[in-house]
Amino acid sequence: MDSTEVEQVEYDVVIIGGGAVAENVAERVVLGGLSAVLIESELVGGECSYWACMPSKALLRGGAALRAAQRVSGALPASTVGIDVAKTLARRNSFTHDWNDESQADWVNNAGIALIRGHGRITGERSVSVTVSDPPGAAPIRLRARHAVVIATGSQPVMPPIPGLDASQPWTPREATSAQTIPESLIVLGGGVVGVEMATAYADLGCAVTLIVRGALLSNEENCAGELVEAGLTSLGVRIHRDVRVDRVSRTDSITTVVLSDGHSVSATELLVATGRRPRSVDIGADTIGLVPGEWIAVDDTLLARGEFNHDQPWLYAVGDVNKRALLTHQGKYQARIAGAVIVARALKQPTFTNNWDAHVATADTIAVPHVTFSEPEVASVGLTSQAAVEAGLTTRVVDYNLGWVAGASLHADGYQGKARIVVDEVRGVIVGATFVGADVAELLHAATIAIVGEVPIARLWHAVPSYPTMSEVWLRLLEAYSRPSDA
Repeated sequence: MDSTEVEQVEYDVVIIGGGAVAENVAERVVLGGLSAVLIESELVGGECSYWACMPSKALLRGGAALRAAQRVSGALPASTVGIDVAKTLARRNSFTHDWNDESQADWVNNAGIALIRGHGRITGERSVSVTVSDPPGAAPIRLRARHAVVIATGSQPVMPPIPGLDASQPWTPREATSAQTIPESLIVLGGGVVGVEMATAYADLGCAVTLIVRGALLSNEENCAGELVEAGLTSLGVRIHRDVRVDRVSRTDSITTVVLSDGHSVSATELLVATGRRPRSVDIGADTIGLVPGEWIAVDDTLLARGEFNHDQPWLYAVGDVNKRALLTHQGKYQARIAGAVIVARALKQPTFTNNWDAHVATADTIAVPHVTFSEPEVASVGLTSQAAVEAGLTTRVVDYNLGWVAGASLHADGYQGKARIVVDEVRGVIVGATFVGADVAELLHAATIAIVGEVPIARLWHAVPSYPTMSEVWLRLLEAYSRPSDA
């Protein structure tokens, strides 16, 4: 075929994107008896596999493991003072397969999902054109979706409009998670999850880290979380500038200098910008159907994109980061499972169930989103913060407990420091939010998620007896604290 000719192919479902979320949609529709094709312009497996979740946690794990051992008297010889940087980077590389996606592509093929390497753009209703990148010189492909097109293109870092920033060639989170050497010093802009995690990882790896934050650390969490993490980062040697903005940036002789609004300036070998993300929706043909390129794609609870194009015969869906409901891989996969089930049901003219918590409704995105910040210490939370619950109009009671007072925590680490909080809806007698801060608290989170999703009454939770001596005993202590009269 001449490279100027256009090949036309039909599938039941066409998915723009080939990351973890896109893979989950494709798997669901194929298991439901439909055909599916993924269109991926970079690596199959996407951001999470190569530049986010997996490599970042691999960088963080060595320091967390070392601290865990150091906090148990007798676990390590006194001479053990650090981690092996080369082995840490090599282990991280193993999780990304050295940024080779062959194994992921093999999984796609074995799952019965078609894969086209290239850039996909919507050209009309159920129509997507693909500029093929592999093999080079291949003809463009025009895809026709019999039932649905799914946008699963994710998000990308935001570069704030700071004078001199672009010219200084800063790192994005991709460079931070894929670096093959550790710089002598690093400035991190941003006190959210990425900024805090990378500050933790690079401090563990021997880098002199300065963290610059416009407000408080982890401002979307309970206040106690940011306070404990600030103390933890400081103990690792991280210098923190809070409540400041960056006025300008410059780079000379391989050194980047940041001038702050309070008059101070900070210099380092590298600068990481972790100040937020924006949707990858600029060059996907959004304008051809009335969507605005570069904006988040609004969806309903079945992940159907909102717009006139979907009113008569629904066909366009958006899952994962690009719809902004919850910028987390596990929530994107959750949406993918819902969307896949909805697409199959609608294609086969089966009934769909659209009440809260039904199989075709993405409810957890707004009610029970669990997330973990793998910082020093860890922060694990789900549901509403105490402030968010008040803003939602709920009558609440907040119950706190010192995790270090739990027998399992004192065994887990000498001098364990941490905190647990639950937010209770007093009218319904159920938990609507929970936060845990401390070493290895991530494993406490799913119990809270189940309690919130299941709307388990406080009276019933008394019968969920935690094993002794484990950190899960904090649940009993929280219930005991709740049963005592409030100080209010």
